[in-house]
Amino acid sequence: MAKKSMEVVKGIDLARYMGRWYEIASFPSRFQPKNGINTRATYTLRDDGTVNVLNETWNDGKRGYIEGTAYKADPKSDEAKLKVKFYVPPFLPIIPVTGDYWVLYLDDEYRYALIGQPSRSYLWILCRENHLDEEVYNQLVEKAKEEGYDVTKLKKTTHTNPPPEAEDAPADTKGIWWLKSIFGK
Repeated sequence: MAKKSMEVVKGIDLARYMGRWYEIASFPSRFQPKNGINTRATYTLRDDGTVNVLNETWNDGKRGYIEGTAYKADPKSDEAKLKVKFYVPPFLPIIPVTGDYWVLYLDDEYRYALIGQPSRSYLWILCRENHLDEEVYNQLVEKAKEEGYDVTKLKKTTHTNPPPEAEDAPADTKGIWWLKSIFGK
């Protein structure tokens, strides 16, 4: 049986979507360290309408990060279907990697969001704060389930209070986190 097509948010206000989002839960991926904590993304709208993406996570006390660019998959569409492009490895960015970033749900106040992509291999629950009310979390999980995701793969992300600031942590300048993540560490 074919999976139904996913519903995505329409009419997203990209300027309002910008800022910091904390990863509350996600499907584990080979692009992130297995034991990463305080994972977050910061989005900044550029003058040309593209979005600067800064993904950060902390592993063994060090800040790992990668920067990329997001843009509307179809500039004429009102659907919140974006493409995200990163160059890897982060310590020698030479290989472009492009993925889908579909906003499946976004509350009216732009406080929490459900992000996925058409293969249903990746899923993120994001929030403006580093914690999310359990009832809201469960509603987002249910929405993901309705969209055909195997929600048993969701893993909650550990966060500390207060969240770390990038300036306070030593950076993983060699991209060790990225290399480890490729090998499932």
